[in-house]
Amino acid sequence: MSEKTLALTGTQAVAHAMRQINPDVVAAFPITPQTAIMMQFSQFHADGKVETELVRVESEHSALSCCVGASAAGARAMTATSSAGLALMWEILGVASGTRLPIIMPVVNRALSAPINIHCDHSDAMGARDQGWIQIFCENCQEVYEATLLAVRVAEHKDVMLPIMVCQDGFITSHGVQNVNLFPDDVMKKFVGDYEPRKWLLNTDDPVTYGPLQLQDYYFESQKQRAEAMFKAKDVYLEFGKELSKITGSEYPLFETYQMDDAEAVIVVMNSTAGNTKVVIDKMRAEGKKVGLLKPRLFRPFPAKELAEALSNVKYVGVMDRAESYGAAAPLYSEIKSALYEHDIKPKMKGCIFGLGGRNIFESDIEKFFDELLSGEFDTSEPGYIGLRGVEE
Repeated sequence: MSEKTLALTGTQAVAHAMRQINPDVVAAFPITPQTAIMMQFSQFHADGKVETELVRVESEHSALSCCVGASAAGARAMTATSSAGLALMWEILGVASGTRLPIIMPVVNRALSAPINIHCDHSDAMGARDQGWIQIFCENCQEVYEATLLAVRVAEHKDVMLPIMVCQDGFITSHGVQNVNLFPDDVMKKFVGDYEPRKWLLNTDDPVTYGPLQLQDYYFESQKQRAEAMFKAKDVYLEFGKELSKITGSEYPLFETYQMDDAEAVIVVMNSTAGNTKVVIDKMRAEGKKVGLLKPRLFRPFPAKELAEALSNVKYVGVMDRAESYGAAAPLYSEIKSALYEHDIKPKMKGCIFGLGGRNIFESDIEKFFDELLSGEFDTSEPGYIGLRGVEE
């Protein structure tokens, strides 16, 4: 397959995917570090490279509201956001998924306030993880580009019809330049296809109501339908991933494993830090240490059964979360621990929180965590913190 390699940031990679998707409607509102997505896409729009109706709105709440209206009317709609922007959309997140609208929203992960911070952690996406949106997490710019295209097919499948967040790490991926293979426009447009809504508001020949009042009569059943669609999304993701793989040569598993065949200690971590972890694994493997990585890609729906099977025979598992869950176990750690509950053989687990507000994590930090896991002598009762300064500092 002929392809073009460009040096792109993660935000530019998203914008190129959006150009190839050519959505009917895009609602644009700036927030750091997502702004660069809409800046690049608006340039494509100004240059006549897309036929999109680009709507400049007054807030992130309005951006998603605009997409809800457009999608309900039968249009393919997209927007993008970060951090407080995602938080401002809170009311509309549930409206989009509860109304079963296949909106695609790239999310450039950034810490939530307060204090004000513009750098990366996953508190924004984790805060929205139970709002009925599929969530795909990406390690690098290439994954971001391909996942954005894949998301359209998954969201619009008749058995799914749910919105999707495609997540990348703020500044680390979003503003880091990497070589990205862009596949031919005509090929990707064919892969994405045209959106053919089953029911839409502007079809006067088949009137339909969106967002009706549902009290005790049907609300419960609607939520069950949404939950079932979320679980079906897992198989649909794999199905369309195989189709996209024929074009790109990449694979689209529920999660990626690295050097796990004989690993005694495995770190589970998402997004860009997985890349650092692979480098550490190669170094430690050369020293004879049996370490490995499991990198979740699909966080919602959470592939609990598959993850548990992959980890059940590992002696030691360390889960690294880039988000707190105040008063409870961190999000990824609690999901992994819950998934392993049904297995007879369970690894000894340690959860660690790292990188909040963009705090750097170094290869030496990851290696130290691996050594702690391999020793088997670690406290599982309390979460650990990587790179946290002492209070006196």
